Amino acid sequence: MTTASDPAYPAHWEADVVLRDGGTARIRPITTEDAERLVSFYELVSDESKYYRFFAPYPRLSAKDVHRFTHHDYVDRVGLAATVGGEFIATVRYDRINAQGRPAPAPADEAEVAFLVQDAHQGRGVASTLLEHIAAVARERGIRRFAAEVLPANSKMIKVFTDAGYQQKRSFEDGSVHLTLDLEPTAESLAVQRAREHRAEARSVQRLLAPGSVAVVGTGRAPGGVGRTVLRNLLDAGFTGRTYAVNKALGPEQRELDGVPAFPSVAAIGEPVDLAIVAVPAERVPEAVADCGEHGVQSLVVLAADYAESGPDGRERQRALVRQARSYGMRLIGPNAFGIINTAAGVRLNASLAPEPPAAGRIGLFTQSGAIGIALLSGLYRRGAGLSTFISSGNRADLSGNDFLQYWYEDPATDVVLLYLESIGNPRKFTRLARRTAAAKPVVVVKGARHSGTTPPGHAVPVTRVPDATVSALLRQAGVILVGTVTELVDAGLLLAGQPLPAGPRVAILGNSESLGLLTYDACLTEGLRPLRPLDLTTGATPADFRAALAAALADDACDAVVVTAIPWVGENGAMESGDGQVLADALREAAATAPAKPVAVVHVEIGGLAEALSAAARTVNRGAPTSPPDPVPAGEGPAPLTYEERGPGQSLGTPVGGPPREARRIPAYPAAERAVRALAEAVRYARWRREAADPGKVGEYDDIDEPGAAALVDRLLGPAPDPRGTTLAAQDAEELLGRYGIPVRPTLPAPDPDRAVEAARRLGYPVALKTTAPHLRHRPDLGGVRLDLADEHQLARAYAELTATLGKPEELKPVVQAMVPRGVDTVVRASIDSAVGAVLSFGLAGAASELLGDTSHRLIPATDRDAAELLRSIRTAPLLFGWRGSAPVDTAALEELLLRVSRLVDDHPEVVAVGLEPVIVAQHGLSVLGASVRLAPAPPRTDLGPRRLPSY
Repeated sequence: MTTASDPAYPAHWEADVVLRDGGTARIRPITTEDAERLVSFYELVSDESKYYRFFAPYPRLSAKDVHRFTHHDYVDRVGLAATVGGEFIATVRYDRINAQGRPAPAPADEAEVAFLVQDAHQGRGVASTLLEHIAAVARERGIRRFAAEVLPANSKMIKVFTDAGYQQKRSFEDGSVHLTLDLEPTAESLAVQRAREHRAEARSVQRLLAPGSVAVVGTGRAPGGVGRTVLRNLLDAGFTGRTYAVNKALGPEQRELDGVPAFPSVAAIGEPVDLAIVAVPAERVPEAVADCGEHGVQSLVVLAADYAESGPDGRERQRALVRQARSYGMRLIGPNAFGIINTAAGVRLNASLAPEPPAAGRIGLFTQSGAIGIALLSGLYRRGAGLSTFISSGNRADLSGNDFLQYWYEDPATDVVLLYLESIGNPRKFTRLARRTAAAKPVVVVKGARHSGTTPPGHAVPVTRVPDATVSALLRQAGVILVGTVTELVDAGLLLAGQPLPAGPRVAILGNSESLGLLTYDACLTEGLRPLRPLDLTTGATPADFRAALAAALADDACDAVVVTAIPWVGENGAMESGDGQVLADALREAAATAPAKPVAVVHVEIGGLAEALSAAARTVNRGAPTSPPDPVPAGEGPAPLTYEERGPGQSLGTPVGGPPREARRIPAYPAAERAVRALAEAVRYARWRREAADPGKVGEYDDIDEPGAAALVDRLLGPAPDPRGTTLAAQDAEELLGRYGIPVRPTLPAPDPDRAVEAARRLGYPVALKTTAPHLRHRPDLGGVRLDLADEHQLARAYAELTATLGKPEELKPVVQAMVPRGVDTVVRASIDSAVGAVLSFGLAGAASELLGDTSHRLIPATDRDAAELLRSIRTAPLLFGWRGSAPVDTAALEELLLRVSRLVDDHPEVVAVGLEPVIVAQHGLSVLGASVRLAPAPPRTDLGPRRLPSY
């Protein structure tokens, strides 16, 4: 008798999942307590579905059937159920069989599998999701293949199996289709799984952002208060769907609030409600969620605070809230949320506390902080930027930035994604989704709480040992534009949303202030751009002069972008004209509209109204942007606008190919040269990444790698009962394992006394080096713990005596002798596996300077040849490798190959959880690995390769 409270119950198989339609379900093992649920579930299944399951009429389950289907050993017989609201909506079961198809215990590695899905829930992707989970369970229990018998007429179930992406065989026997699936994950099965994940999570966001009806739960009877404010904002924005007010204290005579129907509960509404804004205190939220869940609400936005941000009790309330919402199949924004906005003409949703919704535009904005969300909305509004959607997730207990990346990736109304993040719940998944999205449209991120050393209150994230700098480097590798402040977030967003991508780093500078032009020139050099000599139009320049100069610069093939600098100019009467920026704005827009498409940014000082005038056209054009793809343009009315997927450097987003109105492009204005140039530099770097992302490079392949031999060695070194904490290999074992991957380590021999030192030197051959290996001296070259180029026994003996006399006894210093290698640049190569981030390859120069400056580059494993080349070139001290100040360049090709071999070792053998090669001396020809450490541990779980599941709470 196994129940959910028994030790044998496999609780780790429980999972919350998002289904194809965006709703959620819970998958869990079936227990002996589920008899009544199983009978009730079976009664709701149609006779046709029962026939497909049992190949005969089977109107009801017998007592024997119920016992068989609820009693499992969770090894040879396993049953899983998908539940909503605690009730079964689908089941799946496997029974281990032998080669003759009869029940058999382990070690038989095949099982028969069968599904049953309630008819009302068919088409939601329940069976496909259950197949992923039962397959993972089967692999865990040593089952390698599934066998299934399906009636030919049951096309839906046949499709579930054939579309899974597993290798399979199919035959027709005795009137049924016999399917055999190999359960080993394949590239195709992983692609299928991730495609389904994308569709489901994007759909769950779409249901949230484009509801047909909204109920504000907790709408006060008197004006004011959170609920009444949200209701007022919904009405003021002109929400196109149905709106309801809900307040349990309403009397029978009060039928409406603010002109909308009012009810004491969601149940009393009597019509479907898609979205509920829960604006009641935390202690009343469970009652409100139950009311919503029991009456079919799809999504929740919980504004109440006093959850995980308030301490342990609040954290438990937050866990209970998530569990409750998911049990009803609902997705959740919050708690402690500020709200959501969708400016699309067909929706016009302002379900937030923001009194002034932004204009419609092409920017999607996600923030975990309500206060930062208010600041960003205000800043974007002041500068004329429009948004497609806005989400302030608060504690982001359920829906997170990952879900919105899934949505924005294909959202035709969003061209640029801006995110303010204080934590990343699943860095590995976020990096994967960000890379895919960044290949189609810019993703700009500012990360708060980078140096606080603690997780922000209310955020449940996995523990990671990887420094924030490493995570940031990996995000940049994925094409994310990382900025340092919310101001830079807005600056970059304005440029990317309104201007084409630059084709290169060459920047033309023109304006009516020589000093401001020189400041811009210096800022370009600081950001790694290539500025052309500034063109000074003098303070007497007119708007017509600006127009002509900008048109000429844009037409010049020698420039890729233009920065216009402007100060108030002198009018005909000699007075400074600073109040009217409209004339200059018109001139600049006219020039940009008739010239080749290149990005333009304006730096202005005290020219009243210029920024507003430059953005005015964009406000007019962007208002009312659609949420779905635009209808095809009728013949003769011009081509459709470009999307980020279609445009390249030099093509303007939203600009029809080959035709007007390019004058509708928004030209961003900045009050300081440094801000404009920094935003432009980010666009240049992103454009370069976009061009290179199409060719990510190749993973290294080497004929001399002995992968099977390394696998056998790893198994032997770990032993039959490996320590879960891992073990650091002895030097000889580490050298043997690295040698299997073509990574030779120069031998190091112990020298505990002078005689053993001389013996070691004879074996290695002179000249030799004598050095200490004591941990407290490892990074102190200033203390003289290393003696080089010792040519004979006399020099070695003298060095040994000096070393011990100066630094301590031999047993403390742990001296070693090593053969000398050609001089070069000392470097460090490391690889490590983190449960949250994954496998990471790192590179830097050896020595205190690099460590002090944190000058280390990182890439995800498996690394490609492009990654290896970038690892060397992305550190600040890289010039030392390429002939700095006349020194001879070192063998970077050999260094890149070493990086790729280390990457292959860790990728091929996940039990290798850490590798450290230090120092690696790179000479003009070849390199030498002088020190190596390897750590082994049982392979950590790869949650990104397992079945789809929502983060557990």
